[in-house]
Amino acid sequence: MTSESPRSVAVRDAALSAVPAALADLGALVRIPSVAFPGFDRAEVERSAAAVADLARGLGIFDRVEVATATIPETGEEGMPAVLATRAARNGRPTILLYAHHDVQPVGDEALWDSAPFEPTVRDGRLYGRGAADDKAGVMAHIGALRALVEAAGEDFDLGVNLFIEGEEEAGSASFAAFLSDNADALRADVIVVADSGNWDATTPALTVSLRGNARFTMTVRTLEHASHSGMFGGAVPDAMLATVKLLATLWDDDGGVAVEGLSERDAETPEYSEETLRSEAGLPPGVSPIGSGTILSRIWNKPSITVTGIDAPSVRNASNTLSPEVSVVISARVAPGQSAEEAYQAIEAHLRAHAPFGAQLSFRDIETGNPFLVDTSGDAVAHARAALAEGYGVDPVDIGVGGSIPFIADLVREFPAAQILVTGVEDPHARAHSPNESLHLDTFRHALVSEALLLERLDASSR
Repeated sequence: MTSESPRSVAVRDAALSAVPAALADLGALVRIPSVAFPGFDRAEVERSAAAVADLARGLGIFDRVEVATATIPETGEEGMPAVLATRAARNGRPTILLYAHHDVQPVGDEALWDSAPFEPTVRDGRLYGRGAADDKAGVMAHIGALRALVEAAGEDFDLGVNLFIEGEEEAGSASFAAFLSDNADALRADVIVVADSGNWDATTPALTVSLRGNARFTMTVRTLEHASHSGMFGGAVPDAMLATVKLLATLWDDDGGVAVEGLSERDAETPEYSEETLRSEAGLPPGVSPIGSGTILSRIWNKPSITVTGIDAPSVRNASNTLSPEVSVVISARVAPGQSAEEAYQAIEAHLRAHAPFGAQLSFRDIETGNPFLVDTSGDAVAHARAALAEGYGVDPVDIGVGGSIPFIADLVREFPAAQILVTGVEDPHARAHSPNESLHLDTFRHALVSEALLLERLDASSR
């Protein structure tokens, strides 16, 4: 731990004082059901963006604050509203871009929630609600940290600050690349903080240094021109369900590891992580074995994975004695750092076509890819971030990989190749982002807000 300057002590104190107001504002944001998926009310996403813009304006530090959109290149439609705020650097100080997103996942089956998903509820040291962790807490960590810097240093600090709060991250960031291109000058920065990841645990901070990429697509398997009676033709005619089940099974080996030629792995050491911890954090019950081989974290961080996330087939309720002519599935693959997502997709498609049973006809659509990411940890921003996290949490941070993907980071790297990118977060392993009963650990949020305020103070005290 390093000794703190008088101003960093003042920033820390101001950040601690800023936590209650930040949590109150977070609760107000959670109450807005800002789901950006098709079929949901766009007006709620617009209301959420307006609320975030008001919070940014309330800081009194930005030269410009606006709610803006970009056109989705593939469709020509207007993307979801984002908040963009800019403040120019002074006296040779660097500029930092703070990213988070204000849109949220759909709630799913509301009966699985212990409290209303859009009514923030505190239980046992956690704030429950959709978006409480992912990622409206990231929004408020940025706002709260800036409030602390203003309180301790005044509005005339020299650090350049750009704020970009996206409105469609959960829905695929369809207009993200266009938004970056349209606003490149306004967003340009020396350091980018992406507050959309997690921590080692509720008390130990983490800096995310690797992210798997993703390849997601829909595959349709067709074996018949029309449905037929299973009693009359079953045993001679291959139905689409039979073909689909046999085909999908070829994607994995007997241990559940990926068995697709052409998918690569990253060779990197991982910290110690027990099966007991995995069971606790993932909800893996006794008697159900983990899959794959190698260390547990190598399977999550450094190896590919393939998951069937959806299937269109007759439901149990509507089951009849019928041979299905076609079945569609959504396949979501995670791509190891070091391999392009497009290359991984091509390997999976080639595997599926080569293993299609009974001459089944395959078609592919809705293909989405996002490249993996590896952080260059040699820059001074990483050193500043590690020191700030250590001071804010009182515990040295851990460098982690993340099995999930943040595909838009590849767009940031392409648009701003000279920027140092820091991936941080406010979540702990029990946050259950995307799931029922999503929650934010309140102490983790407090530490994250303090740490980010200290990072801002360190960058304001540095020169380019």
